[in-house]
Amino acid sequence: MNKIEKFVRTHRLPEEFVSIAEQYYQPLVTKIAKLTIGGSIRVLGISGAQGTGKSTLAKFAAQVLIHDFGLTVVCLSLDDFYLRRSERLDLASNIHPLFATRGVPGTHDIRLATKVIDGLLAGDRVQMPRFDKSLDDRAVVDHSDISEGRVNLVVLEGWCVGAKAQCSELLLEPINELERIDDADGKWRTYSNEALASQYTGLYSKLDYLVFLKAPSFGCIYEWRSEQEKKLWEKVGDGLGVMDSVALQRFIMHCERITRDCLTRLPITADAVLNLDHAHGVDSLTYNNSN
Repeated sequence: MNKIEKFVRTHRLPEEFVSIAEQYYQPLVTKIAKLTIGGSIRVLGISGAQGTGKSTLAKFAAQVLIHDFGLTVVCLSLDDFYLRRSERLDLASNIHPLFATRGVPGTHDIRLATKVIDGLLAGDRVQMPRFDKSLDDRAVVDHSDISEGRVNLVVLEGWCVGAKAQCSELLLEPINELERIDDADGKWRTYSNEALASQYTGLYSKLDYLVFLKAPSFGCIYEWRSEQEKKLWEKVGDGLGVMDSVALQRFIMHCERITRDCLTRLPITADAVLNLDHAHGVDSLTYNNSN
């Protein structure tokens, strides 16, 4: 059994992943390794809508970079930097009720994310936060979540990593039922957009290289996210953070505006783009720079 087959078995991935990894993931990670060793990359961003495989790519990249190239790698998820439930409820009370739901810019602790990344790059002793989606709250961390010493590469993955703020004119018209009914005055999406333009832009400026997993359409995202929710239900049961189909549709609508914008912009601005097909495979890998 080779390393890729072992990775597939360990993470309970479909057998089709073997050929995808060999044809697309391995060459991409090898390129990233060379750039990291050469000093061009210290922070790698992995972006893509819900269910596109960001965490799988991050884990695969870390395994290859650590075992094949001898690099020290720490993987972070933007999800782990969600504000505590109590903090989001404060936002919901003081800014807009929709901020009770995690997801959009404005619901992350960007100061903490910046502090953690800076600490890792400096070789400090750093404790990484973890978010428990089944509880919809920050999890208690233990010694396994502490990094100490020099880190060659920090990987930050998340659905809106690398997203750009929209011009104010584009915020005027609601994009779906949620915005039309629950954000009729546009206050929620405007606050989120302003957070993206300020705090998040500062965080994303730390990215030296961005990989974007491009879904073939927005319609695929609900189906793929449903698969994730099913796995979460199988793992934890009917917890607070597990959504049924109706709740999931509403949750996806929170992210629709930025997701659609990323599908348009990031294939042009990301350094590497994995173009996914409707079957959750990969159609092609393209690069937007000369490195």
